Amino acid sequence: MKTYLITRSMNLPVNIGKVFQFFCDVKNLQRITPPGLNFKILTPLQVEILDGTMIDYQMSLFKIPFLWRSKISLWNPPFEFMDTQLKGPYNMWEHTHRFYEENGKTTIEDNVIYRLPLWPVGEVAYPVVRAQLNRIFDYRLATIKQIFLSGNS
Repeated sequence: MKTYLITRSMNLPVNIGKVFQFFCDVKNLQRITPPGLNFKILTPLQVEILDGTMIDYQMSLFKIPFLWRSKISLWNPPFEFMDTQLKGPYNMWEHTHRFYEENGKTTIEDNVIYRLPLWPVGEVAYPVVRAQLNRIFDYRLATIKQIFLSGNS
């Protein structure tokens, strides 16, 4: 089975505590997800993000609805956390969020390791899936930047 990687990085003129707190609020996941995915959080919005927390969502990819369950499988505030897909469209999905602060500015790094489903047949869809994931992560970065630079965090 082939494993793929997506990486993104950005810098914000905001301290690490404020940035990490933004990512600890599950409602913000919906804010940074492209509207076309019809993303909906099914877990009660008051959930506290900690090691072992599970979050359920529903969304559509290529107009096909599906459920997704993530588990916080690494929790090291305010420097990093990982969400791992327990149920969803991928054979494997591990999304590591890292945060570094220097001189009051924070670098956010996203690293996703994933495998497509239905190997080896699923590999045919890789170019389409990769393009879609690039659009999603580019949208996330642009939206996060806009939220923090406009003071709406």
